[in-house]
Amino acid sequence: MATYEPDWDSLRKHQTPRWLRDDKFGIYTHWGLYSVPACGPNGTWYAHNMYRDGNNQAEYHEKTFGPASTFGYKDFIPMFKAEKFDADEWAEIFKSSGARFAGPVAEHHDGFSMWDSKVNRWNSARMGPMRDITGELERAYRAQGLRFMVALHHAEQWWFYPHWRSDCDVSNPEYAGLYGPLHNLDGLAQGTVAGWQDWTAQDRPTRAFLETWRQKIDELIQGYRPDLIWFDFGIRFLQEDYKKRFLADYYNLGEQWGKELAVTYKGHDFAPGTALVDYELGRMDELTYYDWITDTSVDDQGAWSFVSDAGFKKVSSLVHNLIDNVSKNGYLLLNVGPRADGSIPDGARKCLEGVGQWLKVNGEAIFETTPWVSYGEGPTEMKSAGTFSERKEVEYTPDDIRFTCRNNLLYATVLGWPGQTATIPFNQDRTSSFTTIKRLEPGEIKSVRMLGVDRELNWSWTPQGLSIETPGKKPCEHAYVFRITRQDPFR
Repeated sequence: MATYEPDWDSLRKHQTPRWLRDDKFGIYTHWGLYSVPACGPNGTWYAHNMYRDGNNQAEYHEKTFGPASTFGYKDFIPMFKAEKFDADEWAEIFKSSGARFAGPVAEHHDGFSMWDSKVNRWNSARMGPMRDITGELERAYRAQGLRFMVALHHAEQWWFYPHWRSDCDVSNPEYAGLYGPLHNLDGLAQGTVAGWQDWTAQDRPTRAFLETWRQKIDELIQGYRPDLIWFDFGIRFLQEDYKKRFLADYYNLGEQWGKELAVTYKGHDFAPGTALVDYELGRMDELTYYDWITDTSVDDQGAWSFVSDAGFKKVSSLVHNLIDNVSKNGYLLLNVGPRADGSIPDGARKCLEGVGQWLKVNGEAIFETTPWVSYGEGPTEMKSAGTFSERKEVEYTPDDIRFTCRNNLLYATVLGWPGQTATIPFNQDRTSSFTTIKRLEPGEIKSVRMLGVDRELNWSWTPQGLSIETPGKKPCEHAYVFRITRQDPFR
């Protein structure tokens, strides 16, 4: 008898894999036809916006390539050559960043599959690069000891293109494999509109579309056995039985393979507890009773794919994001947008190198840890939480501290150099009537060290809190970890 049935109650038996609870940090890549025009702000939505007037991507398209009626999205395929793509190089870069799992966006909203698909002839193995991108990455990542994931946005293909534009290729049935099955050819009830209004006004997906949605997933599962499948928000509009059957089948395959598998979702697209919730460009503002993951990008625009005018985040911001997530029972999936030719931008490389350098010194406080009874201390508070809360990002200070633990070790990570002395204060934590550090008994601390420093540090209890003398030289940049070894105070 199968372990999991296509029923929400049965699916709630599934637990987050131990490997993901330990590994915590992964990287994925938005790379596809949209990388050719490389126009933001959200580069991956180029195909959606180029057919709708009144936005900068439509204006850029007409100025650069001509009107959408004469140069359609499909016409980018010959330009997507991936001539510098080297899966082994990507794997080495991502491995050196400290990431423990990695994978591609196997298909975005645009309908172009980045694997050798028999279901969808519009794919990277038959067109454009003429290579099985997903297959090459799967082999390269696993060779580096990384677990493999795929991200899927393909449910959104149904809503992505305005099939009612009879002057464009999106309404030509010859290209329905790329642009999706034709529907709403006469426009929408409230007229032809742009933005989210036309998504909610369109017809619901047909059974044929839902079957193709599932067939593409099955190809990826059977061909590449991903350890994690990440879904975008479009699955919320799919008929519920398809989602339940997918989860049950995938989890049962994991039982057969002897592998722990994970699935992520946005919002309330699955029933709570049946998969791992993802907060896009955001995170939680407190320690949660459930685990979660956030996906954010190295670029500073939320462009996801490479766009020519995007900058890159500070390494300190990425490091602090990871630390803050882990302290609150979360994980980090970090996005990189390669150029159309397959090269990783220098700015992205520097970000990944910086995170990797920090983790080489301090990974002990991240990997294989668990959140403590309090996530942290400090004056800096997030202004919002959950999905898109990163749009109001905060700047942390040396007075902000985050905790993780394992066995008899408590890690206190200070989000900036504290100077000659660091104090973990007797402040009121935000989750208890107890002050955070007073959760420790006076005789409980055996020793204190800073990761990256090969000696014990002097420490003492003061009226302000736990005071620790810092070493004279910084062992790293961005954040500094005190490893507090604990003992039984009553022995």
